[in-house]
Amino acid sequence: MSIRARFTADETRERILIVAEEHFRRVGYGKTAIADIANELGMSSANVYRFFPSKSAICEEIARRLLDQCHDVLREIAADQAVPAEERLARMALALHRFNKAQFMDEKRLYDMVEAAMTENWHVIQAHLETLVALFATVIREGMAAGTFVIRDPVEAALSFKQCHATVFHPTLIAHCALDNDLDEQTSRLTQFAIRALKA
Repeated sequence: MSIRARFTADETRERILIVAEEHFRRVGYGKTAIADIANELGMSSANVYRFFPSKSAICEEIARRLLDQCHDVLREIAADQAVPAEERLARMALALHRFNKAQFMDEKRLYDMVEAAMTENWHVIQAHLETLVALFATVIREGMAAGTFVIRDPVEAALSFKQCHATVFHPTLIAHCALDNDLDEQTSRLTQFAIRALKA
């Protein structure tokens, strides 16, 4: 029985993504070929190419989904109106750092995929960064309305907040710094510095 008879196009696409991510995690992005994914699924490479034009396209979709998980975590924190804006910012910063460390450092083979996404699918990373800024800006704007923050431009402030945390947000920089530093503590220290600037 053919794949088309057993699975819809959407189901087949989903199966490709699941198997590809498992291979990326187990053997690494660079060492995984379309043929490996096809063999695992019991289909031809040509059939995989019907759904994704390249391994890079598969990488792009998996990276997008992982980053969407991160956004969901941050949105939940940002939406908690019972918590003051400055505390929400602190929680968001620590959650983002821990998410990146857990996803992309504790699973080093998956990190290879993220590195590839930064090179081959920059628009996915750019969209992620824009989402981060928008979420930070929303909380900063609410802090301004509450009289906690005195800055004038919440978007500019959000950009600066993100950039201030580059060493604890960026997977590559986390990788270089993780062995010698308590990055949770560093994240909290950077956040407190940024919050003081928002209040100045």
